[in-house]
Amino acid sequence: MTVSKTTVLVLDSADPELLARFYAELLGATAGPAADDGELLLVTGPAGAVLGVRRDPDHVPPSWPLPQDSQQAHLRILVAAHSLDEAEREAVALGARPVAAEDGGLRQDGRTTVRRYADPAGHGFVIAAVQDGPATAGPAG
Repeated sequence: MTVSKTTVLVLDSADPELLARFYAELLGATAGPAADDGELLLVTGPAGAVLGVRRDPDHVPPSWPLPQDSQQAHLRILVAAHSLDEAEREAVALGARPVAAEDGGLRQDGRTTVRRYADPAGHGFVIAAVQDGPATAGPAG
């Protein structure tokens, strides 16, 4: 029998409260301390997805994307295609910094359907449009 497990992607930040609030607001989630770990804040979404944020006073933001176009670990936030521009405005209003737009997946108006950002602590994330909405996109997105 397999031991029951839960996975949590944890991001380091010099200001974990700020970063947890950023993701909670961006994802329509809640943020709060982990029950058994005072150094970990958990961001829990409506579907139960969890993201952790841990204090690291020496945190150095990653360099992303690298010039070699390396695919580093990053969050991929899926939104319905018709909501992409609104999701982008929300992210920027909350403190995301646009990094780049990927070449593929152009819309009819010439804008890309995959957009890269850095969160307030410098971690990379992508907002990507899916035709049927995020609930039907599947795990690979």
